[in-house]
Amino acid sequence: MILLAIDTASALCAACVYDSDADRELGRSVLDLGKGHAEHLMAVVDEALAQAAVGFDALGRIVVSVGPGSFTGVRVGVATARGFALALNIPAVGVTTLEAVAAETRQSFAGKRIMVTLDGGRGEINVGFFDETGDQVGKPLVTNLDEAARLATAHDGVIAGSAAAMVAGAADRTFPTGSTGATADICVYARLGAAKAVGEKPKPLYLREADAKPQAGFVLPRIQS
Repeated sequence: MILLAIDTASALCAACVYDSDADRELGRSVLDLGKGHAEHLMAVVDEALAQAAVGFDALGRIVVSVGPGSFTGVRVGVATARGFALALNIPAVGVTTLEAVAAETRQSFAGKRIMVTLDGGRGEINVGFFDETGDQVGKPLVTNLDEAARLATAHDGVIAGSAAAMVAGAADRTFPTGSTGATADICVYARLGAAKAVGEKPKPLYLREADAKPQAGFVLPRIQS
């Protein structure tokens, strides 16, 4: 099966075309943007397809990063993936950034328990636990640095993700450390997405509420007739 993987959950705007039967990446394009995913994603996808020398009609599945990560970036990626899936009449599956970072870390720490810690900003840490077989343990959560350090000490395994150094510092100890990015390589998403069963349409994974909220003070009162 040929699939397209998309990741816009962090500063990267990434896409790759992957052949799951051959376990081979056919083409990729990755930009380190920070912001502006919506303006650049289609060009990134086009470049990945061009490198792979395939068209949209060759795709059998869309894989997309569903977060946690940038609220805007995640929405852009998920909306694009669902749009492709609808237009091409093929399934779309979601892969979390926590799953991807854990999978990337397992390449160096096979058979180890992994705690993924992603910096959510504003003192928040997104956390996910994975057992020795790679399965996620419990639900992902958002917490503060001190609690993340306590959890890491209790977990006493490999830690990974963009907040790994902060968590280790707060715990005042050294941990085996895996991938320390805010996301994983785009091909990791492709491999994970290829192995997933098709289920519900992908949707963003938000562990806290969005910063932007309706301004209730500007709501006009209803006129009673």
